[in-house]
Amino acid sequence: MMQDADVQALVTARHSDPFSVLGLHEDAEGRLWLRSLLPGAQQVVVIDAATGKSIVTLSLRHPDGLFEARIPRRRKRFDYELDVTWQDGQSGRYADAYSFGPQLDLADLHALRAGSHLRPYTVLGAHPMEQRGVAGVRFAVWAPNAKRVSVVGAFNVWDGRRHPMRLRHDAGVWEIFVPHVMVGDLYKFELVGSDGTVLPLKADPYARASQMRPDTASRVAVLPPARSLPEGRGAANERHAPMSIYEVHLGSWRHGKGGRFASWDELAGSLPGYVASLGFTHVELLPISEHPFDGSWGYQTLGLYAPSARFGESDGLERFVQACHTRGIGVLLDWVPAHFPHDTFGLAQFDGTALYEYADPREGVHRDWDTLIYNFGRSEVRNFLLGNALYWMERYGVDGLRVDAVASMLYRDYSRKAGEWIPNLHGGRENLEAISLLRHVNEVLGLHASGSITLAEESTAFPGVSAPTSSGGLGFHYKWNMGWMNDTLAYMHEDSVHRRWHHNKMSFGMVYAFSENFVLPLSHDEVVHGKGSLLHKMPGDEWQRFANLRAYYGFMWGHPGKKLLFMGQEFAQTSEWNHDAELPWHLLGDARHAGMQRLIRDLNHLYCAHSALHQLDCEPQGFEWLVADDADQSVFAWMRRDAQSRVMVVVCNFTPVVRTGYRLGVPDGFHAWREVLNTDSQHYGGANLGNAAAPLPVQNTPVHGRGQSVQLNLPPLATLFLVPV
Repeated sequence: MMQDADVQALVTARHSDPFSVLGLHEDAEGRLWLRSLLPGAQQVVVIDAATGKSIVTLSLRHPDGLFEARIPRRRKRFDYELDVTWQDGQSGRYADAYSFGPQLDLADLHALRAGSHLRPYTVLGAHPMEQRGVAGVRFAVWAPNAKRVSVVGAFNVWDGRRHPMRLRHDAGVWEIFVPHVMVGDLYKFELVGSDGTVLPLKADPYARASQMRPDTASRVAVLPPARSLPEGRGAANERHAPMSIYEVHLGSWRHGKGGRFASWDELAGSLPGYVASLGFTHVELLPISEHPFDGSWGYQTLGLYAPSARFGESDGLERFVQACHTRGIGVLLDWVPAHFPHDTFGLAQFDGTALYEYADPREGVHRDWDTLIYNFGRSEVRNFLLGNALYWMERYGVDGLRVDAVASMLYRDYSRKAGEWIPNLHGGRENLEAISLLRHVNEVLGLHASGSITLAEESTAFPGVSAPTSSGGLGFHYKWNMGWMNDTLAYMHEDSVHRRWHHNKMSFGMVYAFSENFVLPLSHDEVVHGKGSLLHKMPGDEWQRFANLRAYYGFMWGHPGKKLLFMGQEFAQTSEWNHDAELPWHLLGDARHAGMQRLIRDLNHLYCAHSALHQLDCEPQGFEWLVADDADQSVFAWMRRDAQSRVMVVVCNFTPVVRTGYRLGVPDGFHAWREVLNTDSQHYGGANLGNAAAPLPVQNTPVHGRGQSVQLNLPPLATLFLVPV
């Protein structure tokens, strides 16, 4: 017979080992007993699953729904079902969760404990499956310090007494197979902490789908099939290929009918075609994993494995990625391993202890964002993050991850004053655990997600961000060039009459341009929080603002480095970005805005079509200054070349003065040069000054330290692209 202490622990949902007493068990004499905890049941009859015959009616051991009986005339275990009549008159026949044995293999458990399981998402979380001919869902969750964990949902009226889970002590993982639960069912975990406190219901860290905010339950979903990058995508992601990235916040690019979020399929039908028509090579999505607060733009995620319900079922993301690839567009996802919000239904104090986060607030709290920092030194947390990176690559076939807030991961004193941080074991400021994790992620992706890439948003001078790990680097493929962005935008903000005093802000980036594989980012961060749009960062009257922005885009597309532009800036959005509203597409009815969009299209096509502009983006051999010191006239000129010595010259005039007959020193070996793009063209809203009429003959007139030169007209506030003829 079951002891009274066990009975009390079961009915109060405090039993730490329910499988030891529920289901079929032998007593000391070898007789079989069956026990079931079904609060709200009136009668429970045991049915032989093979024959459908009734075997015994269970007796009520405790009024809170604990039933038991000795099985007559049977000595061997057998498959059974429970025919339950509920107190409300409803009835049903169910397989018993406590008739199923341990769920997870020892090899998986050992790998989870060691942090060496590359794909923990195949083990943890909710997995629909069939066992012994019974359909249901296997649930597993890591909570090593909990005294009891139950899975709850509508299938058990959210009652934590109904399905307490089995603890696999080797790994601190709780598991259970719950029959009859189906894809789409909602669930959470109810945990009792080590101090006996029942914690707020927790969403599944490994959930592959979740409810739409403000609801927070996890949703049972199938594991997406494994996918690899389509043929040719790997080559399109290499640093010698053109890379021009359109950064998108899906919730505000375009709305669906009635102002709702557009669905994945609606986005698949419009966004890839739009991006391709403008000549971009990649689209980068602000975080699409589930997040509770729209205003975080996805950067405070609590469902790292779940595509946001804002855009519909998660399989829609698969179709969206395929639609992008069909149009030749690579897909990059913003990925946030640096921090997570402290919502009570999420990872914070998950089992009543600092499980996913550092316990000490000097390590575990981001003061800037009021978020928690992952414990990068804990093997299971590292496994959670590494598995997630591989999950997006392998299960959705995306091209890469842009890793957010890398600088905050690298330094223990990030945005902290003296005394507010803990040095590493060597007394330094570097977060050695985070550095190790980033290297490991990049190494694993290199081995198991061939052709994919990672890009780091890293704002300091940390060395070797995009260097291989074998040479001591972090192993990213690309790094955002935040210094270039800050310097050049500061220059462009100056009135043109003052730019001569800030000339070096535009040229300084070339001092370190090849120290990393850089992306030049004009991202969402530059058009929010009172910073205004790119157009309104420009000085002067409306004509000058448009001309300045066109010239700046020309400067950027001619400059070494891959390109990134946030949505809306391709047509010179006038207001700063508002995540609650869709882009102001009506502006394209204005010729100036439509002209800006045409310029971006033509810059992208020029950049992709001419290997001189992209093949050696990350090599010093691909760049040579022609004019770097003409501060008085605010003129810059340089030459780009590819590995086959094909060349293109870029010339910028950042004053509103027309410079007629400007003599430019050019390299030897060419007879004439031709203008192939002029940001002052009337097609883009400019004054149409320039050199489009005829080729520019080379003359033997020395200037700028060269023996040959050409004379050309520099339009006001404009960038020219020239090729030899």
